[in-house]
Parts: sequence; C-alpha cells; structure tokens
Amino acid sequence: MDLATLVGLIGSFSIVIAAMLMGGSGGMFVNIPALLIVLIGTLFVVLMKFGLGQFLGAVKVAVKAFSFKLTKPEQIIEEVVALADAARKGGLLSLEGQEVSSNFLAKGIQLLVDGHDAEVVRSLLNKDLHQTLQRHEWGAKIFSAIGDVGPAMGMIGTLVGLVAMLANMDDPKSIGPAMAVALLTTLYGAMLATMFAIPVADKLTLRREEEGRIKSMIVDALMAIQGGQNPRVIDSMLKAYLPESQRVEAE
Repeated sequence: MDLATLVGLIGSFSIVIAAMLMGGSGGMFVNIPALLIVLIGTLFVVLMKFGLGQFLGAVKVAVKAFSFKLTKPEQIIEEVVALADAARKGGLLSLEGQEVSSNFLAKGIQLLVDGHDAEVVRSLLNKDLHQTLQRHEWGAKIFSAIGDVGPAMGMIGTLVGLVAMLANMDDPKSIGPAMAVALLTTLYGAMLATMFAIPVADKLTLRREEEGRIKSMIVDALMAIQGGQNPRVIDSMLKAYLPESQRVEAE
C-alpha cells in the first residue's frame, strides 16, 4: 500500500468535510442533481475522448496509485549480481529455478535459460517494458482528462442553476435549491479535480517513470549476464541508475 497516496487522499477529504460540518449541517452540502452533473457528466465526457477498453482499463491502472509497490532497485542489483556470479560459475542453465523478487526479472532469466539470442531477449523484454509504460501513460491521460473536465462540468452545473434561479425569481421557494445547484456543482468539480483526479494522474506518471527505470536496469543487467560480464562490473553499471545519495549508501 502506498501510504503517501492513502494519507493524502484521506487527509484532504477529511479536512474539507470537517470544515463543512463546522460551518453547519453537512446535509446542505449534498445535492443529488449537482452530483449527477459533475460525476456522471464528467465520466461520459471523458468516455468520449477515449476508447471503452482504455477507459475501463484506467480503473485497474489507478489501483497502482494506491497499492502497487515496486521492488527496490538496491534489492534488484543485489539479486542480479548474485545471478551473474552463479552464471559465471555454472553457466546460464544454473539460473533455472532461481527465486527473484521481480516477475520481469524472472521472465528475463527464463529467456536466458531457454537459450534465446541476445537480440531476441532484448526485443521481447523491451516490448514488455513498452506495453507497461503505455498502460501507465493512458491511465494518467484519462485521469488528467477527468481533472480537466470536472471543473468545466461544475461550471456547466453553475449555469444550469443560475438559469433555473433567474427563470423562477417570482417563486422565492425555488431560488434556494437552484442556487444550491449553482454553487455546489462548482465545489464538486473543484474537489473531483484537485483532490482526486489530478493527484492520481501525477502518481501514475511517477509510477511510470519508476517502473521504466527499474525495468530498463533489469534489461541491461540480463544482457550483461548473457554476455558473461564480470559481476563487479555489472554491479557498478547498475548503480549508475541510482540517485547519487543511494549510490553512496549502496557502496
């Protein structure tokens, strides 16, 4: 579980809800027509921008913003160096059955054990990497679109409420509900974008960069193992992927 995402989401909504409750009854901030305009309206507009499969797949990708956790690069480096040492002593076949923490690394090891050429191994792994990055990219685009459309739908709801209010100025009882729709749709649109959609899009972009860096590191490591590179050279090569502070710590 990504603690930062969960704490940020719960904390932001808690503060806003607490402020609502302190300002009076929480019920006055709930308006079904306003919710329908912003939430359902936003989803339909965003659906128009993307394919159905991409739209539905974004929900699955969004789970990674909360629960997905990558293996630490330092751990990958440690495992790869041990694999390189085993391969130099017993050949690539000695790697079969080795337990590793990354499914991507395990897939690459199996390709080496099966005796595929270096270009075939690199091509298959890079294709896997590309597909993963593309899923993250589409997920981030969809949530960015929700962040763009949400406030706009809020403004549309505001105009709907104002038109209803102005059209019934002779009926004082209808002014209050119409004004509630006008104001609450703007509030809902701003909350949807600022407190949910945009942060999720940014977190998915971050996940994309992290996973891309680690998988690129694994591809280079596997190519070096297949080429019979010295484990110490592989260790130094892979540490170049780490930030300077982590590199010093690892050394």
